[in-house]
Order: sequence, then C-alpha cells, then structure tokens
Amino acid sequence: MHMTSHTLVLDQARLNAAKTSLEDGAVTPEFGPWREDIIQLLNDSLATELVCVLRYKRHHFMAKGLASPAIAEEFLVHANEEQAHADRIAQRIVQLGGEPDFNPDTLSQRSHADYDAHNDLSTMIRVNLVAERVAIDAYSQMIELIGTKDPTTRRLIEGILEQEQEHADELADWLDK
Repeated sequence: MHMTSHTLVLDQARLNAAKTSLEDGAVTPEFGPWREDIIQLLNDSLATELVCVLRYKRHHFMAKGLASPAIAEEFLVHANEEQAHADRIAQRIVQLGGEPDFNPDTLSQRSHADYDAHNDLSTMIRVNLVAERVAIDAYSQMIELIGTKDPTTRRLIEGILEQEQEHADELADWLDK
C-alpha cells in the first residue's frame, strides 16, 4: 500500500478577495449567488419561530387553571427556547447582510407552522407536536439545501433542529400521559 502525501493549500485569490469590501462584514465573495436565498430561508424560519413563540405563550397562559400546571410550564419553556432560536436566526440574517423580517402583518403567511387558539389541553399538546414536526422537516430540508454553501448557517440550523427534536419528544411524552 503506497502512501501519497497531499498538501492542503488555501486559495490565495479568495483570501485576497476577503480583504476587500470590508463594509460587508462577515459576507465574503465566497457566498456568491446563494446569500439571498439563504436569507429568504432564514426569514421564513424567523417567521415560523415567532409564530411558535406566540402559540406557546397563548397555550401557557390558557393552560393555567386547567388540567396541568406542569404542561403550562413546559409551554413557557418552549416559548422561551423558540424566542432564542428567533434571536439567533435574526442575528445570522444581519451577519449575511440581510434584514430580519419581523413584520406582524405577514408573519403567519410566511410561517411554516400554524398559530392555534384551542383551549383544550390535549389539543394544545397535539397542535404543538404537529408544529414541531413541521419545523423538524423544514430545518432538515434547509440543512440539505444549504449543504456546504454556508457552513455557519448550516451549524446554526443543526443546533436549532436538535432542540426542536427534543421539543417533539417531550410533547409526544405528554400525549402519552
């Protein structure tokens, strides 16, 4: 078995290009044509996370006094984690030179997940589980689409996906109880 030594060498032209257009911040020429598409995907995810925050908050307050304060508390934990996801996504959009879209007039239209106004506790759990499953699928598709085009955004989405999977597991456990 013959071993060949390979040398890894950085592309000097890319490094030189990174030294220009400093006003673009983290956005280097390497982003190419994908930057706008990635910003759009992130803005749709931002809308989804914000709708989830609102749904979980409503369920948190409406579950009070009903069957389980523990479930109400879990809804609040999820709302806070979804808000953290939204904040991280908005920050990444700005890093990519975009503008996070917080427009309340179009939020529910851009969201992958639905808002819900049910008052029945088991329906709340089921609706939130459906929304988490939709988010899991959307983030999985994003990871595939982004691939190697933007490793930083891909890692961000992978981290959020992991937490969405935890949410789905927790909600599925509540449904079984």
